[in-house]
Amino acid sequence: MLKQNLYLLFCFVSISVFAQPSFKTVKDTILLKEKINAISKETNSLESDFTQVKTLSMLSEKITSKGHFCFKKDNLLRWEYVNPYTYIIVINKDKVLIKDETKLKKYDMNSNKVFKEINDIMISCINGNILASNKFKIAYGENDKSYRLELTPLVKGMKESLKKIYMYFDKAVTSVIKLEMVETTDDFTIIDFTNKKVNGNIPAEKFILK
Repeated sequence: MLKQNLYLLFCFVSISVFAQPSFKTVKDTILLKEKINAISKETNSLESDFTQVKTLSMLSEKITSKGHFCFKKDNLLRWEYVNPYTYIIVINKDKVLIKDETKLKKYDMNSNKVFKEINDIMISCINGNILASNKFKIAYGENDKSYRLELTPLVKGMKESLKKIYMYFDKAVTSVIKLEMVETTDDFTIIDFTNKKVNGNIPAEKFILK
């Protein structure tokens, strides 16, 4: 069950390649990497509202949900869904806390290598450290409005469920503006981040569930 919940969360941190403006190859990838690494080092916390739209090949309707996201160094993450249902997932260091309505479950991240790998990838996507990972082949693209990092999984377990992960940055490279995942089934999810607050004060209580 924990593996399913964590994989579900990983799917939440994603969006689709469809209907995107065309991207051309970035000529100066070194400069772009430097910009992303710089913002990663400077970002100690990040807060944002989000709208998630998931498209399943088996369903004609798209599944839309909204919520609030919090990230704080090191390894503190909170995804809170508020509409159309209440569901919270918190990663606090090596602990995973999941609250569905009034039910609270706690897990040890280190109890399973798969859980830890999914967590590491999620955090790396958010803070930009994914560039240093050897688990993906990365291609760099850009258009007039944004940069796009195309990540192709190289790890066997991940390749069985994911085709691509995409990270989008605005041209100023202030933070990730959206993340994208395309599954091997061609299901995909889109999350748009809005009302972002970088390096604001996030209370420690946000990463504790009771």
